[in-house]
Amino acid sequence: MTTTGTARGKILVVDDEPGIVDAVSTALRYEGYDVLASTNGRDALTTAATFEPDLIVLDWMLPDIEGIEVSRRLRERGFSTGILFLTARDEIENKLQALRTGGDDYVTKPFSLAEIVARVEAILRRTGADLPGDVLRFSDLVLDETRHEVTRADTLVELTATEFNLLRYLMLNPRRVLSEGQILQNVWHYDFGGNMNVVETYVSYLRRKLDALGPPLIKTVRQAGYMLDSDG
Repeated sequence: MTTTGTARGKILVVDDEPGIVDAVSTALRYEGYDVLASTNGRDALTTAATFEPDLIVLDWMLPDIEGIEVSRRLRERGFSTGILFLTARDEIENKLQALRTGGDDYVTKPFSLAEIVARVEAILRRTGADLPGDVLRFSDLVLDETRHEVTRADTLVELTATEFNLLRYLMLNPRRVLSEGQILQNVWHYDFGGNMNVVETYVSYLRRKLDALGPPLIKTVRQAGYMLDSDG
């Protein structure tokens, strides 16, 4: 079950639901990744040893060995491979357990393929895998880090360096509520003195430019923060 062989990165998709395996694998191949698939935990462990993936998209509930145990065994064997958990469990304790046992991130079912791709790319950046091009996509929005360009609906969006960095952070965390504190730390690194109003100001600037080309994408979550979301 090999793929395009473009060497953007090697990914192992592990899930016992054929529809999910096919959809996720197809989406990742389309983005240029080399993809293999497994339908159970034992096969995943064997494939990981020979394929040596840069990242594993790993279902929590597998028919033989739970994904959480697969992750634990890989870490015990010295694998530093990035792991993105797929889970139908929305309880916070389950999510924390996924991270404690070697997972790098998680996505709750049902999920969008765009979110999977964005989370995969975010993990690969953090784990140091090579990502030539560094192109982020969400809905009709495309951010090309190499060219330092943003387009929406195939139209170039002129952004300042700060607006670009803010949008990049949002696109690395699609459909996730980000607090003003998180945004300050990751976009400005507090080097401007920590004025919270700067986040609201720049979100407003970014919205004005993006909303001119399509439906709103940056949502305000009252008393919580901001979220990139194409729904509603």
